[in-house]
Amino acid sequence: MQATEALAPQAGIAPVCSALGVSRASLYRRRRPRQPSRRATPARALSEPERREILQLLHSERFVDAPPAQVHAALLEEGNYLCSPRTMYRLLAESGEVRERRDQLQHPRYARPELVATAPKQVWSWDITKLKGPAKLIYFYLYVIVDIFSRYVVGWMIAEAENAGLAERLIEQSCSKQGIAPNQLKLHADRGSPMISKTVAQLLAELGIDKSHGRPRVSNDNPFSEALFKTAKYRPAVPDRFAALTHAREVFRGTFEWYNNQHHHSGIAYLTPSVVHHGRADEVLDRRHRARLAAYLAHPDRFVNGPPQRETLPPAVWINPPEKTTHQDGSGPTIADRDDPEVVPVCPTYGTFDKLRVTPRPLATAPERTH
Repeated sequence: MQATEALAPQAGIAPVCSALGVSRASLYRRRRPRQPSRRATPARALSEPERREILQLLHSERFVDAPPAQVHAALLEEGNYLCSPRTMYRLLAESGEVRERRDQLQHPRYARPELVATAPKQVWSWDITKLKGPAKLIYFYLYVIVDIFSRYVVGWMIAEAENAGLAERLIEQSCSKQGIAPNQLKLHADRGSPMISKTVAQLLAELGIDKSHGRPRVSNDNPFSEALFKTAKYRPAVPDRFAALTHAREVFRGTFEWYNNQHHHSGIAYLTPSVVHHGRADEVLDRRHRARLAAYLAHPDRFVNGPPQRETLPPAVWINPPEKTTHQDGSGPTIADRDDPEVVPVCPTYGTFDKLRVTPRPLATAPERTH
């Protein structure tokens, strides 16, 4: 704008503004800035003594707890009119006296849980869901603990009640069966009554397990348990209602046997949870890759995208991945990408990401493709 002012007397305002891309209206407005206008006090406005009289009346013992609309109505019944209810509100607002007078409930701000697992037995998630019983309002309760990296169900039970004592027994037995050492595991859950109980908290402290809880009314903070319940309860073999507790246990015994050993999970390269949990993922992925390479050697023209690439497990699995840094863009998925610079998994079972790449066994050289 200063250059425009300097060149305008020599070359003219219009050519200079056009050459510099400046609007002439902006130039003129800068030369003659608009003066703030003062609104004249209306003749019908209340005088200062009248304003003080109204405020004193609103502050009086008679009307101190009454809203302006009721004050206005009461004065009219007595034959007095001072001002409208809206004017009373305006005077109170100018004095800083218009607000919610009752104490409002302030919900605490809960931190978003951020958990990562780069191998089995690092982070478990557990939850409880209802199962419909033989009649209305009769329920059984399914307790399930799942490893978020391998998706392996490490412990489950069905009971007629939902309480902390049963949860404590399930957690303790599952940790003993899996050989969990102190300071090895993090256990995540929502904020249900058994999950936040002192009984469970004391057990976790004794076992050296870090506890984590989701935020209230945020189901996304416990996605692995919720997804497991959806998969298990929607199986054709699982009925809508269960005749008895023994019936429910029998059905879910078969369901979790299928889930751990036969269900090819999309989140773990379509491996079964048992294969990943017990460290046999590389063996199975190598076998798959050799089968694809053999098919490629037999019919390379059917692989339009070139030689098949070996599948790999996700290097890390998150509950609420952290916000992306400046060298990344967008929010990340629950399963970390292999190219994510924030993820460098190191664990005794799977090693670093470089070790996740298994070079296929040497086979015969593929024939050159002809066109």
